[in-house]
Amino acid sequence: MDTVRLGVVGCGARSKGLVKGLFMPHIPRIRVTAVCDEFSDRAQELKEACDAHYNHDTFCTTDWREVLDKNKVDAVLVVSGWETHIPVVIAALKAGIPAATEVGGAYSVQQCWDLVHTVEETGTKFMLMENCCWGRTEMLCMNMAHMGLFGEIMHCTGAYLHDLRKEISNGVENHHYRLRNHVGRNCDNYPTHDLGPICKLLGINKDNKLLTLTSMASEARGINTFSLDAGGIYERLQYQRVAQGDIVNTTIKCAGGQTISLTFGTTLPLPYTRDFGVYGTKGCYTNRNKSIFLLTDHTSRDGDKWQANWGNEDQYREKYDHPVWRKFLEDGVVGGHGGMDGLAYNALVDYVTDLIPCPIDVYDAATWMVISALSEQSVAMGGMPVPIPDFTNGKWLLGLGKERKMFGE
Repeated sequence: MDTVRLGVVGCGARSKGLVKGLFMPHIPRIRVTAVCDEFSDRAQELKEACDAHYNHDTFCTTDWREVLDKNKVDAVLVVSGWETHIPVVIAALKAGIPAATEVGGAYSVQQCWDLVHTVEETGTKFMLMENCCWGRTEMLCMNMAHMGLFGEIMHCTGAYLHDLRKEISNGVENHHYRLRNHVGRNCDNYPTHDLGPICKLLGINKDNKLLTLTSMASEARGINTFSLDAGGIYERLQYQRVAQGDIVNTTIKCAGGQTISLTFGTTLPLPYTRDFGVYGTKGCYTNRNKSIFLLTDHTSRDGDKWQANWGNEDQYREKYDHPVWRKFLEDGVVGGHGGMDGLAYNALVDYVTDLIPCPIDVYDAATWMVISALSEQSVAMGGMPVPIPDFTNGKWLLGLGKERKMFGE
């Protein structure tokens, strides 16, 4: 299979930007041959873009079931509302069509088990498209951790802090799923951007596992205040009850002894950050000031004087950039989200065409996505600890004592 015929389910803003990224020369092995959206105008717009780029007649429908046709597609990509991700993927897998999904949290523990069992029973290929696992900084730290430069890692931080008040408030007009999720749920509803790279670094599901979490949420004031300050533009939201706390903090304990802190917030005036941090016995990385502190570096021994070296991340790239990024830069490749999208979708094609093992498999997907459902439970119980299922059913134990490979090899 030289080219993967891709069916795209969901034609909203993320989908349109993503598909235009697939048009770029560095992703030559994907052709979008089918598009679907429940809103026909959005589906038609994406169809016309694909027709023009590929010079073929792209199949277009408002019923995603019609995309699950091996005569039309070799694989399906789900970029629809969060609630539909797992159901559409499961249907594709049962039809024998490899499936990939863009990110979002799960709505129950059971649907994560359903996804795992479907992959195991059908043997059909599945991949979670968590592009942040290919972030240059995240992969730099993965490489450094693999080399032992941080020593024994004891703690990691991550966040999804993003001012999305306007996007959320326009949810009705733009048919966007974030608004209904904020009105109806109180959880970390978007956990994989921050958690995914941390799990790869800590070997979760390979020789380590997540054990328990506790989550606490603030009150919800951001959307109401934003609506009031907008002067009537979003009048219907000024006194709308919003369940989603403005800030959700989640703490996770790992079987290997590490802890993970995650922070979620999209309804306050916050600068964007994923707050990626790695803290070990011989050094650390913190995205808060893009700094690396290593005891093996003679300039780094005195933490009290470290301020003079803040912002030194780039100084370590020449020596420690991940091999995947070295090749990426040598090839002069570009892509969405700083290049992460290009790496992720080339990996998808390599996986579907049997060139590499799955980079982010169903056990990863279930473990990361279930955090939404579990954090919702913990928040509802005032921060009580909640166990995190072992979706590998003990397979992670097989990796104990073995050399941990770097992500992307």
